Amino acid sequence: MSGGPLEGVRVVDLTTVVVGPICTRTLADYGADVIKVEAPGGDLLRTMAEGSRNPGMSGKFINFNRNKRSIVLDLKNKDGHAALLRLIAKADVFVSNVRPEALSRAGLDHASLAKLNPRLIHCSILAFGRGGRYYNRPAYDPIVQSLSGVAGTIARATGEPRFVPMVMSDHTSGLIAAQCIGFALYRREKTGKGEAIDVPMLENMASFVSSEHLGAATFDPPVGPTGDGRLLSPNYRPLPTKDGYVTVRPNTNAQALAFFDAIGRPELKTDPRFDSAAARTKNAAAYFEVQREGLTGKTTDEWVELFDRLDVPAARYNSIDDLLTDPHLTDVGFF
Repeated sequence: MSGGPLEGVRVVDLTTVVVGPICTRTLADYGADVIKVEAPGGDLLRTMAEGSRNPGMSGKFINFNRNKRSIVLDLKNKDGHAALLRLIAKADVFVSNVRPEALSRAGLDHASLAKLNPRLIHCSILAFGRGGRYYNRPAYDPIVQSLSGVAGTIARATGEPRFVPMVMSDHTSGLIAAQCIGFALYRREKTGKGEAIDVPMLENMASFVSSEHLGAATFDPPVGPTGDGRLLSPNYRPLPTKDGYVTVRPNTNAQALAFFDAIGRPELKTDPRFDSAAARTKNAAAYFEVQREGLTGKTTDEWVELFDRLDVPAARYNSIDDLLTDPHLTDVGFF
């Protein structure tokens, strides 16, 4: 982004695959000058992702590395290593997702780099936080989903552990890293000093999962089991209509009353199981079952139009292909 809020900030990007490139892409999108450093063989994502018009230029690689400059350096070679240090000496930010021991062996740990550039902000994106027994293990997104409870929440909902079919811990940790770098740049304006930032993927995802599903186990002693019953319900999903699927979320009292009228069940408006947000939460399974049974009588378009008029949150179900032609995304020029 020319003229963006990070214009004038130079970033040296020693990251590969997804989590690091997501971080540095975000910085580049907001105006930073990002220099992506690749080994002679190139970033693994150049070839491991599906969909490529030209060799070594997969769709994902292009997406995650847009708006960046690129340089190839062999860091095992003395000249290549020296060239990287020259870049870092003039940089504002250095981002890496190299395992800590390997970074230290290469003399690229923060203590070494701070002597070269005291104003440097060094963001190290880690699989696991320092001090834990997993600290120096290798990991990719599925490892983090497995350890963090993401696959476990799906097992609670469906009976079998599965991964969310997108690299969500990579995306979330990459965005958190970009956010932390922004905070550090702001603090440097006041102190004049750089700093080291660790962004551990497991701890990030464990925070997301526990904030949603720790539930009654938040307290000591626990006042009930872990897990959000609404989110773990088998009916927490797009529900069948006459010709497809629709998602509807009547959460407030006004929305619930309008929903009961819409499905032809006005008697439920005074049902004590559903007469308040607390009651609907306690009886989430029954509430979702009412929704499932009530939505089969109309087409998806009919429901969306009706709920729109009633101001009840609802949406059609989009496949990945549908997403490309979604009318709202077309209106705003998303693609």
